[in-house]
Amino acid sequence: MTSIHGHEVLNMMLASETAFTTETLVAAIEAKFGADSRFHTCSAEGMTARQLVAFLAERGKFVDADAGFTTAPERICQH
Repeated sequence: MTSIHGHEVLNMMLASETAFTTETLVAAIEAKFGADSRFHTCSAEGMTARQLVAFLAERGKFVDADAGFTTAPERICQH
């Protein structure tokens, strides 16, 4: 199974210019990448969409917005 880097999810969020809740972000990730997709970052692997969202939130990758949260380019590491 192919693993998708968490940066792809953050870039998807930037491109959408939409605020998300945990539930709407999980749904958007599963719609774009597939419900069975797994995700990795530089320090974790094998995560489901829900686990990835929790992981990114714990690491401060989200920015509060009126209707939930979004992200910002400076929150995405560039390596």
